Amino acid sequence: MSSAPPSPLAPLPPSVRADLLYRAARFELDGRLWQAALGIGGETPATPIAERPSSGLLRLDTLIEALAADDRLQPVLTPEPVTLPPADQPTGPLALGSNQALAPALERAAARTGLDPAMLASIIDAEAARRRDGSWDPASRNPRSSAAGLGQFLSGTWIDEARRPGSWLHGIADAQGWLARDGSVRAEARPALLALRTDPAASIEAIADHAAANLRRLGARGFALAGRAETARAAYLAHHLGLGDAMRYLGGGLGDDRAGRLLAAQVGEAAAERRIAAAGSASGAHRQWLDHYVDQRIRPARFLAA
Repeated sequence: MSSAPPSPLAPLPPSVRADLLYRAARFELDGRLWQAALGIGGETPATPIAERPSSGLLRLDTLIEALAADDRLQPVLTPEPVTLPPADQPTGPLALGSNQALAPALERAAARTGLDPAMLASIIDAEAARRRDGSWDPASRNPRSSAAGLGQFLSGTWIDEARRPGSWLHGIADAQGWLARDGSVRAEARPALLALRTDPAASIEAIADHAAANLRRLGARGFALAGRAETARAAYLAHHLGLGDAMRYLGGGLGDDRAGRLLAAQVGEAAAERRIAAAGSASGAHRQWLDHYVDQRIRPARFLAA
């Protein structure tokens, strides 16, 4: 009798195997919840979910987190040392209006990671909710997922950043004793770690690390990025979609099933169906919506002094 082939998970450390199995099971459960949620119907405005008021529906880390979960079903890897593309014009002083107090934090994070601080500001501007005075709300929360903070990091993505050697958040977690010997986050430390998402400086540092890692990985996969605008667009797509979907989006495009679910999560099922009918495909409708949003919000030059 021939023996069964070894599991592809066998070479991984026990903690990583357990984490992958948990996430796979959670993704399957959240997928069913997602389908049930879309059956509710109704249309919502074409604005980021983070900026919508709570509907009282599904607070079990679902919807957007469920859609992003498949990009996290892999061990955390340290990116290859790929040189980041240069900006197409010198970076001048930041002009953030009611958010000017955050300029030093943005400049520190940008200097540490080699990124454009105006690009980081544009990512925050596209993700965070706003207070009455127009300033970014560091306590932003998405009622339909676990996303929180200026960068709207999902719980799992934030924990992954803390586990990734070399990141600012990893240094904090290590110094605080929040990491186990195998590099995983201690269960009792997760509330304190996740609470850091609402600290503006911590969120900015994590946004910078996440963007730098994603841009390096995109470069390593052969995506040519040149200039401030193109680099900022790619960084935001990876932040918004997750690295896997961003590569597909920048390459051949997302499939209709995936694109349709992502579009419905942003504009509501009824509005998504109308957009899909008008565009002729879910992939085309989602691209029209997201490209328009990115063109409107990811504009680093807006955050530079004239």
